[in-house]
Amino acid sequence: MSPTITVVDYGMGNLHSVARAVEHVGGTPKLTADPGEVAGAERLILPGVGAFEACKSNLVAAGMVEPVLEFLSTGRPFLGICVGMQLLFDRSEEFGSHDGLGLIPGVVRAIPSERSDGSRRKVPHIGWSALELGASNEAWNGSLFDGATPGRSTAYFVHSFAGEPAEARDSFATADYDGYRLCAAVRRDNMFGVQFHPEKSAALGLGLLRRFQQQ
Repeated sequence: MSPTITVVDYGMGNLHSVARAVEHVGGTPKLTADPGEVAGAERLILPGVGAFEACKSNLVAAGMVEPVLEFLSTGRPFLGICVGMQLLFDRSEEFGSHDGLGLIPGVVRAIPSERSDGSRRKVPHIGWSALELGASNEAWNGSLFDGATPGRSTAYFVHSFAGEPAEARDSFATADYDGYRLCAAVRRDNMFGVQFHPEKSAALGLGLLRRFQQQ
């Protein structure tokens, strides 16, 4: 029997793309807007597409904040994708200052539109970027990135804001975008979050989802 992966349906994510990717790697996706099913899930994915404030507001309106926190307290596997990762941080500066879930110390800030030499950087960051080890310098062996090669394995990004962990131990992977080093993945306890879209990241993304459903 294939493992069930619950995907939080709060109206702000590529739900069906994520579900298809989960199916492709042998898992059984369960899209749900039921808080009870979220709290009692075996494995949980929190997607997110759009502005941080809208995602947080929808999560609150759907009654999902407490169920997500309850799930995380169990130690079972959790994956946040894109804004679903950003929501783990203390707050975001996107269109004002907005509180996150406060699970990863740090702030979500805009990718600078100006390079160090004063020239312009194109924002949003859209496309493929190579992943590097994070500030924690943790090896990827045995993790969701097992088999990926720092500096060579690439992932697909679509974003204008990125999380900045306050503690090096939470930074699991980074990526260089036109001279700007951004946080590409965070890890703390049972929480794992990626700024990129694994469902669009070919072999690396599918491998990540495959290992997630095997945890």
